[in-house]
Amino acid sequence: MVLSIKDRKDIISKFQSSANDTGSAAVQIALITERIQYISDHLRANRKDFAAERGLNKLVGQRKRLLAYLKRSDFERYQSVTKELKLRK
Repeated sequence: MVLSIKDRKDIISKFQSSANDTGSAAVQIALITERIQYISDHLRANRKDFAAERGLNKLVGQRKRLLAYLKRSDFERYQSVTKELKLRK
């Protein structure tokens, strides 16, 4: 696994909206962003790993859909998440 349990809990606690919130769009976007950064670093070192490249493209698409949903449903939260994660939008 890319993220340790402690790192995962830190990210969840940073982006959750309530104490029991572990699967909201903001939390999912933050976790996917960490995985994207890890795979991007891997691909810089291993240029011919096409399976990892396909997985990266799937994660980017999933994050894009979640961002679109968050933008439609809660624009203020969308702005705070994109600013916190330093995403261009």
